[in-house]
Amino acid sequence: MTSLQMLTNQDLDPDRLRQAFGVFPSGVVAVAAEVDGVRTGLAASSFTSVSLDPPLVSFSIANSSKTWPDLRRADHLGVTVLADHHGDVCRQLAGPVAQRFDGVATSVTEHGALLLDEGLARFDCSVHREVEAGDHTIVLLLLHAVDAGADAAHSAPPLVFHRSGFGRLAG
Repeated sequence: MTSLQMLTNQDLDPDRLRQAFGVFPSGVVAVAAEVDGVRTGLAASSFTSVSLDPPLVSFSIANSSKTWPDLRRADHLGVTVLADHHGDVCRQLAGPVAQRFDGVATSVTEHGALLLDEGLARFDCSVHREVEAGDHTIVLLLLHAVDAGADAAHSAPPLVFHRSGFGRLAG
C-alpha cells in the first residue's frame, strides 16, 4: 500500500490543505486601481499567465474579500509583480484599507489602473470573466498594456510566498 492510499478525507481539513498548498512557492502581485478617487488594492499570491491570444492572466480572490467588491468596479486594474524587497508592501496591502498605499510610490494610468512604480512587471488590465470556484473566485484579466522594463528595479528577484511566509529565489 502506498502512502497516498493511506490518506483519508480527514486530511482535507482547511489547516492541512493550507499546509499542503503552502509547499508550492508562488510569486506575489498587487492588484490595484483608483476607484471613486480612492487608491484601492490587495495582494494576491495566485497570479498566473493564462493565454497569449487573447492576452489573459488570472488571480484568485477569496469570496469573503471586502476589497474585491470595490476593486472590481474599476474600468481597469493594475497588476504589479512584486520584487523581493516588497515584503513590507505586501503586508501593508493586506492591512488596514486606508493605509495600504502609505509611502508606496504608485502611478495611475489614464483608465484608473494603479501600478507600483518599482514593480518587476506591470500590467494594465480589465476584468474579462469571473469564475466561481468554491470559497474563491478566479478572475480572468484581459491585458491592455505591459511594462516589463529593463531598468535596475525590474532586474531584482521576485517576492516569493512559500509556507505562509516570504522568501527569495536563490541566485
